[in-house]
Amino acid sequence: MSSIAQIACRPEITGRVTRGAARLMAQLGYAPLLEAPLPNGRRVDLMALGPRGEFVIVEVKSSLEDFRADQKWCEYLPYCDTFYFAVAPEFPRAVLPEGPGLIVADAFGGAILTEAPTTPLAGARRKTLTLAFGRLAALRSLAGAI
Repeated sequence: MSSIAQIACRPEITGRVTRGAARLMAQLGYAPLLEAPLPNGRRVDLMALGPRGEFVIVEVKSSLEDFRADQKWCEYLPYCDTFYFAVAPEFPRAVLPEGPGLIVADAFGGAILTEAPTTPLAGARRKTLTLAFGRLAALRSLAGAI
């Protein structure tokens, strides 16, 4: 496959992996939001709120080039209890850093291959994130209605 063809496929791969990771989060009891902004100005691919108020961030990587070109993921860690990379089955997983969790996903679902360590958020940060998450979800639910 030429590099031009690979570039054209990246949005499709990203969409499939994001969809599968979101489905996995929902199956695990989390409420996922796609493209969620953080207080530091960054935007995460997927953020999910768990039944006990815990936050998971999932960073989707569509290709090796995507991973190498985008190293912002460390800036997401202060805004979640657990952090995962999500990749397609054909992604070269050996290049991913040790530490974060790993999800392998396609358009239909995903599986956690490596559990993410948990680092609980401070109460004040959790409250701020929970309010922002709830407001974003509510506003998105109204987007087509108003």
